[in-house]
Amino acid sequence: MEELNEIRKRIFRKNLIVILATVAVIITSFFVAMKIGPTQISFGEILGLLAGNGSAGDIYVMRDIRLPRILCCAMVGAALSVAGVAMQGLFRNPMASPSVLGVSSGAAFGASLAMGFGVGSVLGSYAVPMLAFVFCFGTMFLVYILAKTSGGVSVAMLLLAGIAVGAFFNGMVSAIQYIADDSTLPGIVYWLMGSFSACGWSSFRLAIVPIMAGIILIWFCSKELNLISLGEEQAENLGVNVNRTRILLLVGSSLAVAGAVSISGIIGFVGLIIPHIFRMIVGPDHKFLIPLSIIGGAAFLMVMDAVSRWVISPNELPIGILTALLGAPFFIYIMRTKRKFMLGGD
Repeated sequence: MEELNEIRKRIFRKNLIVILATVAVIITSFFVAMKIGPTQISFGEILGLLAGNGSAGDIYVMRDIRLPRILCCAMVGAALSVAGVAMQGLFRNPMASPSVLGVSSGAAFGASLAMGFGVGSVLGSYAVPMLAFVFCFGTMFLVYILAKTSGGVSVAMLLLAGIAVGAFFNGMVSAIQYIADDSTLPGIVYWLMGSFSACGWSSFRLAIVPIMAGIILIWFCSKELNLISLGEEQAENLGVNVNRTRILLLVGSSLAVAGAVSISGIIGFVGLIIPHIFRMIVGPDHKFLIPLSIIGGAAFLMVMDAVSRWVISPNELPIGILTALLGAPFFIYIMRTKRKFMLGGD
């Protein structure tokens, strides 16, 4: 017993060090992202400008342009990453993520519908995020319903349903692009690439409630998620209400992803890359994996956004391109090393 307690203490200390290191990374990422931009501002001036000390122009750039954008980056990164953790644990599949299960494609269709058919004239500036949110949320449950059989939710059926629904919505998006006029087509294409260029305080206020609600729901289920990861039958034997937990996790994931894509567009692979990195470091315990993925996902997208603004400055590279360039090789790595999960194994 003493030896077991000692092992637990060592694991806890190790995970605590990882958490502190990740917090240091996100703080560093915040200041680096705040510094990068057309207006040259030193690291030493950032805190002063945020406090309101400096020229009116620099204060405006820092408080009303860079700060809300970077907070949106952090919020979206955290949401996509924690949704990936929830899906991978719930379905016991390392390939599961918002982009793989077709959820992002549903959001893309909703946003394209708003931009391509002038829904904005009716719903105003909230048309695009609102329809993206609705279709993202609905797509998750459509995939789940299609994958559900009398024997439960099969991993293989889940992935196949996600592929089918994603392909359908991708086809619908292509149809909208084909019939869209020249004035709306560039906006649709740019949104599909993912970007934070239009994110301000209004975007932050729009997304924070569903994202925070989703993260809290997922975090609330961390203990049950540990048991479900071992198998639904074992979890039920240990007293877990699997159906209720599954619904809570699906609702939480849908809220987080819908809130994220409604303001940033399609940013793929975040929910695949970040959870796997931390799972390799701290193991599968969701009590540590969930908070680390939240912090790590936030830091990752802040860095990616800073790179997107720096790499072709003064222009901006859509952030979805960068995450795809990183995520596609990572996806192939997971596919090759976790092959048995593709066949529905445990």
